[in-house]
Amino acid sequence: MPRTEHLVGTRALLLAAARDEFAAHGMGGARVGRIAEQAGVSKERIYGYFGSKEKLFAAVISEALTEHATLLGPPSADLAEYAGRIYDLHRRNPQLLRLMMWEALYYDGGLPNEQPRTARYRGMVATLSEALGSQTETETETESGSESDTEAASTLLALIGLAILPTAFPQITRLILGTTADAPGGHDELRAHIVRLARRMVAPSSDALT
Repeated sequence: MPRTEHLVGTRALLLAAARDEFAAHGMGGARVGRIAEQAGVSKERIYGYFGSKEKLFAAVISEALTEHATLLGPPSADLAEYAGRIYDLHRRNPQLLRLMMWEALYYDGGLPNEQPRTARYRGMVATLSEALGSQTETETETESGSESDTEAASTLLALIGLAILPTAFPQITRLILGTTADAPGGHDELRAHIVRLARRMVAPSSDALT
């Protein structure tokens, strides 16, 4: 195997092993030794590739978010169904939510790669703003984007929250719904309810009251 392919393969093995470890134990509880053992390499190899455990954690988060964005795609014209897609994606891939919750607990303030991540969300807000029929450009720009995008940004945050809560907090889902969610067809019913709520959320005020 050419050296370049070997290096790429080793890095991929390390990231996969690290994703499992960080998702299970977080930044503080993860152990480099376990990651190395699962990947079949030495601990020194991890530091050679990534420099530190914290940089490895940042690389894992970055890879997971890129994968998530590719699978989900941008907001669509049917924003309610977009909420359903978010629900589907996280239900099938709960590991990403666990990683992001560990990230929130570990970092106090700025995040690694914060600027490109912010830019990605701004792009989603802009797409959502167009889907909502909002004006995307104004004469006055604020730090977080155009003032006309504020409603779209808040709507995106609400749609994400609505869609991910059942997966992020399964214990709350169980306490509220009992065994309903895990019964045959339960997740389909919950998804349909999320989509209905999202449709009301993004409907014009006059439509939401009917």
